[in-house]
Amino acid sequence: MSTDKRFLRSWLTRPDKAAYLFLLPSALILSVFVIVPVIATLGISLMNMDVFLKKADFAGLDHFRQLADDERFWNALKNTAYFAVIEVPLQVFASLLAAVYVAKNTKFRKFLRSVYFLPAICSFTAIGIAWSFLLDPQTGLYTEYLYNLGFPRIGFLRDPVWAMPTVILMTVWKTFGYTMMLLVAGLQNIPNSYYEAAEIDGAGSFRKFVGITIPMLIPALSFTVITTTIGALQVFDQVFVMTQGGPLNKTETVVAYIYNVGFSMAPYDLGYASAISVALFVIILILTLSMNRYFTNKETSM
Repeated sequence: MSTDKRFLRSWLTRPDKAAYLFLLPSALILSVFVIVPVIATLGISLMNMDVFLKKADFAGLDHFRQLADDERFWNALKNTAYFAVIEVPLQVFASLLAAVYVAKNTKFRKFLRSVYFLPAICSFTAIGIAWSFLLDPQTGLYTEYLYNLGFPRIGFLRDPVWAMPTVILMTVWKTFGYTMMLLVAGLQNIPNSYYEAAEIDGAGSFRKFVGITIPMLIPALSFTVITTTIGALQVFDQVFVMTQGGPLNKTETVVAYIYNVGFSMAPYDLGYASAISVALFVIILILTLSMNRYFTNKETSM
C-alpha cells in the first residue's frame, strides 16, 4: 500500500478528521447560498447600481445615510417590529398550550399533532391566496358568516386598522404547528420522575407546569423563540400575497420594502435595496445574539 493511501486511510479512521468530510457538502452549500450572497450584498450596498447592472459606481456610505432620512424605511421597520412583537409571543404561547395537550402518545392526540402541523407544510403563497378569498368583504365565506350574525362587512385586508392583525393571526395559524412539534419533542424528553416527585410533595398541575415543565423546556423554548423572531423580522410572503404592503403602507415590512426598492419601483435601485438588507441583517444579528445570551444564562442558572 502506497504512503498516500495509508495516510488517507489513517486520516479517515480518525472520527475528528472524518467528520470534516461529512460537513463538507453542507459547508459548500452554506458558502454558496449564504456566505457569498451576504458578502456580495455588503459590496453592492456600497455601489450605485440598478437591477439591470447597466452602471455601477462607488457610493460609499451614501445609501446608509439615506436610510436615516427615509420615512418609508422607518415606517416599514415599525411595521416589522409590530408584526414581530405580536406574532412571536402569540405563536409560542399557542404552540406551548397545544404541545402540552398533545404530548401524550394516544391515538387521538397523535392525530391532532398531524392536523395542527398540516398548515406548516403548505405554501405561504397558497394559504395567503386562500385566506384572501375567505376574507374578501363581498364574496368571502368568513365575512358572510359575520354579516349573517349581524356584524358589518369588514374589509380585513383593506382596512388600515385590521390589515396587520389579520396577517399576524393568519401567520400564527399557519406556523404554530411547526413550533408545537419542537416543543412536543422537548416535553417528551422531560423525565417523568420529576412529576412523580412533585406529586408526592403535593404539587398541583399548575405548580408542576411552572416549576418543572417551563424550566426543563428552556432549551427548546430558546430555539423556538429565536428562530420565530428571525422569521418574523423577515416576513414577506404573506404580506406580498395578501396586502402588497397596503393599505396606506400599513403592512409594508422591511423585506417588502427591499423588494419594492430593488425590483418593483423605478429606478430599481439595487444598491439602496442592498443597504436596507444590510441594516436588517445587523438588526437581526444583534437581537439574535442578545436573545441567545439571555437564554444561555437562563440555562446555566438552572
